[in-house]
Amino acid sequence: MNPRETLNLETIKTEIVIVGGGGGGLTAALSAREKGVDVTVLEKRRTPGGNAAIAGGIFAVESHLQKRLKIDARRDEFFRIAMSHNHWKINPRLIRTIVDRSGDTIQWLEEKGVRFEGVPHFLPNQVRIFHLPQGHGAGLVKALVQKCKESGVRLLCETPAKRIVTGENGSVVGVLAETKEKQLRVDAKAVIIATGGYAGNKELLKKYYPDYTEDLYSVGMPHMGDGLLMATEIGAATEGLGNLQLRGPYFRGPLDLITVAMEPNTIWVNKKGERFVDEATGFCWPEAANALNKQPDKVSYTLFDEKIKNNLIEDGVVKGYSRFPAGTKMTNLGKKLRLESKKGGIKISDSWERIAKWIEVSPKVLRATINEYNRFCDRGHDEMFVKDRKFLVPLRTPPYYALKCYQGFLGTIGGIKINHHMEVLNHQEDPIPGLYAVGSDTGGWESDTYSLILSGFALGFAVNSGRIAGENAARHISEK
Repeated sequence: MNPRETLNLETIKTEIVIVGGGGGGLTAALSAREKGVDVTVLEKRRTPGGNAAIAGGIFAVESHLQKRLKIDARRDEFFRIAMSHNHWKINPRLIRTIVDRSGDTIQWLEEKGVRFEGVPHFLPNQVRIFHLPQGHGAGLVKALVQKCKESGVRLLCETPAKRIVTGENGSVVGVLAETKEKQLRVDAKAVIIATGGYAGNKELLKKYYPDYTEDLYSVGMPHMGDGLLMATEIGAATEGLGNLQLRGPYFRGPLDLITVAMEPNTIWVNKKGERFVDEATGFCWPEAANALNKQPDKVSYTLFDEKIKNNLIEDGVVKGYSRFPAGTKMTNLGKKLRLESKKGGIKISDSWERIAKWIEVSPKVLRATINEYNRFCDRGHDEMFVKDRKFLVPLRTPPYYALKCYQGFLGTIGGIKINHHMEVLNHQEDPIPGLYAVGSDTGGWESDTYSLILSGFALGFAVNSGRIAGENAARHISEK
């Protein structure tokens, strides 16, 4: 901030300033406010919510809802699952804290006005840990915003923070921000960073994500890494940079075709015209995305025929995705396929040779791939990737369909290094006094492959880390 800008500088005094009004920021605000602390939230966008507004459900174990439904989901077991999935590359005390608080947080959210539809299955044969709010993420955000207003939280939208201000001893004393009309200084005794990662910042993605391509497609909010940049500017350490919440193979088009592109009864080929994975891996799309990342240019093609298309229309999708859960009948599929084919992302043809030409692959190679797969279907055994036989459906009924797919991701995971109190750590592993960070701005809670076994863990981490940060920031203030 230069001297000229200070001529139009307004100062606000508060006790805790929260940078970001998504799931983590809103829960942090309510958590601190119920301790009697004055709270101000700075939200960069016109409306609060962030990625939480487009999320689904929340991970939790030993919640009162699970107990009522006699669902046996124990915190010790899911702590072990989290650490095993991530090969102990993450912070065990942080994970233990989040898992242990998760069940109680569901009831806490209900007290804040959030209502839950139930605890549905997220994956087949999975223990039910996915707590689904009414209205999903948007419903969650609406309830939290309403409670913030009722509780006296000051929520300033279109007010991006620019810099964290520190005192002589290195402790934080507020932030500098701005609106369309003025510069703003928010004096505070604690700062909580909740800006949602850096999914919209191509330079940071290029720098930290080793599998970056220009086709990398962000499904979530285009957050620019403001919190990460501000924290590292004052000496914060980092952890887990370059981890993404991957989804794939991802068709760049309407959600119903995105859903179809990941169905297990289709087949997926790379730019050489060869299968590269068991397509049922799409039930765990981060692992399917890992397989895609090993392919040329990280591009694949989802193939199916008219019979499979009609099955999707008449019987519904097998796996489903987002607003199209398993069993949803894709009644507009034919129309959508024809429309997208005109835009160039889909090829429809009675000839595999023309499909091959569109993919720019040898017709002989693609034909060999289709013939081999059809033989596997006839025998009821995938001799290459051991795909479950119930998903083995031959492709013999023209016209044939090919959907071009890319890397997709919901958001970044990893960034600011924190401890299990959500305190930001410096390069000496010591907390920076008064500075906290939550949600996707932070690292240490997920490694390079997001776990769907812990369904809803990203949103669960956001709301739990926000709640814990709010409590600890309020305690920090009371001890000063």
